[in-house]
Amino acid sequence: MQEKFVMTAKEIEQKRGRPRAFDVDAALETALALFHERGYDGVGVAELSQAMGIKPPSLYAAFGSKQGLFERAVDLYLARSGGFVRAALDEPGPAADVIARLFNRAAEAYTSEGGPLGCLIMDGARNSAEPAACAFTAGLQEASRKAVIERILRDLPAEGAAAAAGRLADFVMVTLAGLSAAARDGMPREALREAGAIAAAGFAAAVAQAGA
Repeated sequence: MQEKFVMTAKEIEQKRGRPRAFDVDAALETALALFHERGYDGVGVAELSQAMGIKPPSLYAAFGSKQGLFERAVDLYLARSGGFVRAALDEPGPAADVIARLFNRAAEAYTSEGGPLGCLIMDGARNSAEPAACAFTAGLQEASRKAVIERILRDLPAEGAAAAAGRLADFVMVTLAGLSAAARDGMPREALREAGAIAAAGFAAAVAQAGA
């Protein structure tokens, strides 16, 4: 008598051609590396999908869009090396010391061995043709600027403090952007540290003058 063949649920699913589940964490790792290295406009959905080992429909199903994938990748970046800004600002000590440590850690984070250079938030959507990507990273940069302002205000007298803190925060953000750009251009870590130390000395002098 002929044996009755019964297919398992997994076999039926594969026979119907349904996409297999994929590792979302591994996919985000891949996307983060590509976005960080090439920027938002430098890599398309087809290449992202291929690198992650999935089809474009699976990418859209998991992340909603390329923009959604980018935002998830940035979140992962902030949970790792990109979180040094908030971490430094939360540490005790005078603002001048805090910003000096911030610049030094930026030099380290922007030249991580074996990883992409520079800052994903500063450079990931720079000159992008996608307004949503630009607005997303601009919002994160503005949040960092406001956090710097709040930290500086602790060291300044009330009169005229807000305007002075805004100018000093702009200096900090410009310095971070410069360190990121220099790292992407190949400047070694020690040179970045030296540049950061010079900038920190200028910041300390400006804070002292604003608080006088």
